[in-house]
Amino acid sequence: MQSLRFIRHLIVAGLFMLVSLQTHAQAVENTLTVLTWSGGESYLPRAGYPLDLELQYLQRYCQANNLKLKSVSVKNFDQLIPMLLAGKGDVISANLTVTNQRKKQLAFTQPFIKTHEYLLMGKNNKNLPSGKDLNGREVVIQKSRSYHKTALGLKKAYPGLKIRYISDNISVEQLYDNLASGEYDLSLQDKNLLNSALEYRDDIKISLQASGRRDIAWAVAPKNKKLLNALNSFLQQQNITQAPQKAAKSQAKNQWQKIKENNTVRFVLRNNLSSYYIWRGELLGFNYELAKQFAKEHKLRYEIIVAPDNVSMLDYLLEDKADIALGYLTPTQQRRQKGIDFSRPYHYASELVIAQESVDDIKSPNDLAGQTIHVRPSSSYWETAQQLQKTVNGLKLKAVAETIETETIIENIAKGVYDLTIADSHIVDMELTFRDDIQSLMSLGEPKPQSWAVKKGHEKLLTQSNKFIKKHYRGLFYNVIYNKYFKNKRRLDKHYTDYSDQKSTGTLSPYDTTVKKYANQYNFDWRLMIAQMHQESRFNPKAKSMAGAKGLFQVMPRTAKELGIEDLNNPKLGIQAGIRYMDWVRERMQKHTIQADQLLWFTLACYNAGTGHVRDAMRLAKQKGWRDDIWFDNVEKAMLLLSQRKYAAKARYGYVRGKEPVNYVRAIKQRYETYQHVVASNL
Repeated sequence: MQSLRFIRHLIVAGLFMLVSLQTHAQAVENTLTVLTWSGGESYLPRAGYPLDLELQYLQRYCQANNLKLKSVSVKNFDQLIPMLLAGKGDVISANLTVTNQRKKQLAFTQPFIKTHEYLLMGKNNKNLPSGKDLNGREVVIQKSRSYHKTALGLKKAYPGLKIRYISDNISVEQLYDNLASGEYDLSLQDKNLLNSALEYRDDIKISLQASGRRDIAWAVAPKNKKLLNALNSFLQQQNITQAPQKAAKSQAKNQWQKIKENNTVRFVLRNNLSSYYIWRGELLGFNYELAKQFAKEHKLRYEIIVAPDNVSMLDYLLEDKADIALGYLTPTQQRRQKGIDFSRPYHYASELVIAQESVDDIKSPNDLAGQTIHVRPSSSYWETAQQLQKTVNGLKLKAVAETIETETIIENIAKGVYDLTIADSHIVDMELTFRDDIQSLMSLGEPKPQSWAVKKGHEKLLTQSNKFIKKHYRGLFYNVIYNKYFKNKRRLDKHYTDYSDQKSTGTLSPYDTTVKKYANQYNFDWRLMIAQMHQESRFNPKAKSMAGAKGLFQVMPRTAKELGIEDLNNPKLGIQAGIRYMDWVRERMQKHTIQADQLLWFTLACYNAGTGHVRDAMRLAKQKGWRDDIWFDNVEKAMLLLSQRKYAAKARYGYVRGKEPVNYVRAIKQRYETYQHVVASNL
């Protein structure tokens, strides 16, 4: 979670001020020599890797102070400190933990990450239910790392724990490999490093927390006070220093304030017909409509994050990847113990036992003896089934994958793959509007409340959620969208057919084949082009704007003529013109020093507003001290200013309705990210 916060500050740093700090006299004039450690081997840089992020921040520090950055990769971790003290470097950047022993040798900057050390093991290794289970286990440690002290502390608490020392030359990846193969039993590592590793490895897993909070910081020589002060000033200006633990708690309670400051609220949903889905390019769903309305009433932008499975919904809250989870979540003690708080109910549902239509010998709970119920372990259904097992002898409970939606489980019931399942009444009602091969056998108790979920401690966010639900629950807006998604049989029937087709074939629009052809030819993600086409024309090939733009991509006839295309109302030609023009714009924007991961957003802005206005916004952003190579929260802010006379008067291309390109890019980005979650790129 801490490393993800660090990434977020790196990508969307609100202020980038060129500071004229007087730095120390480096060993090489105008050069900052940084001692790094790559884990004992060369590696593929990965998004969010803490050591890479540190270097990127130091690079930014150097740019602000007209310095060159020289990175020296040190092979052995235990040589970092001796090399610094010998004058062979100016600063250590290596995810270095601040310890009392190291503070006797080094001067540390303010910490920019606070993390914890965790035990880790191979995916198939025996779990540790509690600390006492460390007795009889073995932890492998490199003596030069701060983890050594933690291991000794664990050994003192659990005398049966064995410590095995391994060579400092063993790389991090080799350590992971040996844990995965079972050669090593346990090891220790910082949580931020583990979070990064788990983004690309699925053969290791995190176990018990092994330490209190640890500070991560840069280190300089004790006498180098000028450099220390300069780095601390830079960290404060970039707003990435970590507050003390009490302040961190206060910040967690003020999540609503952070949302208001960022002007964005993040919802995590699941992609299914009852929550959030795509129909003929439109984003729809009961929970989606609630999320949009909540953002609208608070004058916020909203981001929809699609969780890959049901467990991840709550994990995203805990890891600060999302603010609110919307997924018909029943408040349970298990979920509360995990660190989740729940709003007042926004929906009630009965839990029903579902079987094939042909089943006619189950009339009461006692008739379930010998039967097998299939549900997800993370769902509230699992707890209900466990309670049922206590009263029904011989009832079996079988787990299905967390990635399987309830609708898919019901489909497998209809096909005879599964015997029985449990499902919420609103999902069953929706299914029964377009199928007759399943039935509800019985209701298991009274209807249960379902709530919005937030991370524990976010009281103000929870308060705002409760106010919204109190205002709308069973009111006009709520009833209209509820009937729209759960009671309109004709609409559900039509949407289900298209939704099923999309899930099986990846269909997003009537023009996917043509879009894929030209997107591939010009090296664009076809899903992005579909998102843009929807924004331009809502898939109407005869669309025409007030300015005279035509076709699916709303290309001006004069532009199309320059591309050798005449009939923009012809879907194939309209698509070809739009994608070719996007390529033409992208090629011209590549001449600017725009970050590679930002080029796409600048290209879309140019497509909408024109290259000249975007260049004006880039220049204005630089004048304002914002990043001119990052679109979101930087150049887009300058684009909005160009709607004001005092800024437009000094712009080469003059006035522009800046809100249009800003909303245009954000709308396409949001739709594109949804398409990425629900449709594979190769479909």
